[in-house]
Amino acid sequence: MGMLKDKVAIITGATSGIGWGIAEVFAREGAAVVVAGRDANRGNEIVKTIEKNGGRALFIRGDLTLPEENRKLVDEAVDAFGSLDIMVMSAGDLGIGSVTDVDLETWHRAVNINFNAVFYLLKYGIPEMKKRGKGAVVVVGSIAAFHMFPNHPAYCASKGALVPLVKQVALDYGPQIRINLIHPAQVDTPLLRNSVKAFDNPESIIQETENRLPMKRLGLPEDIAQAALYLVSEKASWITGAGFEVDGGFLCT
Repeated sequence: MGMLKDKVAIITGATSGIGWGIAEVFAREGAAVVVAGRDANRGNEIVKTIEKNGGRALFIRGDLTLPEENRKLVDEAVDAFGSLDIMVMSAGDLGIGSVTDVDLETWHRAVNINFNAVFYLLKYGIPEMKKRGKGAVVVVGSIAAFHMFPNHPAYCASKGALVPLVKQVALDYGPQIRINLIHPAQVDTPLLRNSVKAFDNPESIIQETENRLPMKRLGLPEDIAQAALYLVSEKASWITGAGFEVDGGFLCT
């Protein structure tokens, strides 16, 4: 307990799934957590959950595909808690549809959420971190950066683009700022349940996935949260620009 004592963390996509799990774990470890998302009801719910367990949290509603909303998020986090030490980008969008079938709005939304929003928060968050002399960033990518799935070109392309972006940021802003990338496989979240709708047999796809994985189960948000906790902690002080497949062995199959 207390690995993140006195730290301030922004976590995007924290109103469900992996982001929610990361917010709970970081708060449990002593961080003041700023949760960001669009759903005010879910945002207030995660704040109440954290506070009930003795943690500190603040929900800030916003559309992070807009640059100024990211600037506002950083400013409000600093106003509320005095500094910014950690950022986790966990928001995601599927953009289901083949290249010839997907409409332009769906394509742009997926790219904006999965890729551009990461750039915006880095742009406005890194200067605040540098005021403290150090900072740690985790970007939640996907094994879709390396393994293609039917009718997911927007998702796979935007998640794949995160790999060189993270390495570039590590090069440009080290040693003050560390940044790393987590590539989850199939984690049991609403996003996964929506993803398998691209198949004709979604329920059997879930079962087949569990049977295919060497670990014989879907991932849980806690699995990804524990990896993120390690990467933002001092235990990972010499790790930056790296990608970690937290995938239950998916890429081994």
